[in-house]
Amino acid sequence: MIPIDPMTALAGIQSAISMVKKASKVANDLGSLAPMIGKMFDAKSTATKALIEAKKGKGSNMGTALQIEMALEQARAFEDELKLLFMTTGKIDVWNKIKARQDQMDIDDARELRSLEKAEKKAKEKEAEMQELAIIIGGVAFVLLLVGIGISELMDFCATTRRCGR
Repeated sequence: MIPIDPMTALAGIQSAISMVKKASKVANDLGSLAPMIGKMFDAKSTATKALIEAKKGKGSNMGTALQIEMALEQARAFEDELKLLFMTTGKIDVWNKIKARQDQMDIDDARELRSLEKAEKKAKEKEAEMQELAIIIGGVAFVLLLVGIGISELMDFCATTRRCGR
């Protein structure tokens, strides 16, 4: 995943909201706005992810929090306007279906994320287990090497002094 600049992502939200607002003034029906509305919510998601990634780096907590909250507030306000638009066109049932689908998709995403985190945790545990096993095998091999060298030296000593055994 290529990191995106948070400012570019925030500008993307603002641009998408502006585009949808302009298009909604001339659109015949809400269906024709769907692709642009989808792009706006994609931009919101991208901006949120970009800001969270940017937070992992350097920067002011206050500045990052301010940017995130302002962008999300703008998106929330637009979502309220969009809901009102669905209400005024008599399509509130469509809006409710959209929100229900979004909720279900959010639940599915959360499940998938938990599943990925669980798989990642298992992989880390397996890696740690393999490292422990490698250390144990290495330690046993080293001890066996030392015992082998000791036996070899003892046999050489016995052969040269002829004093081993009775």
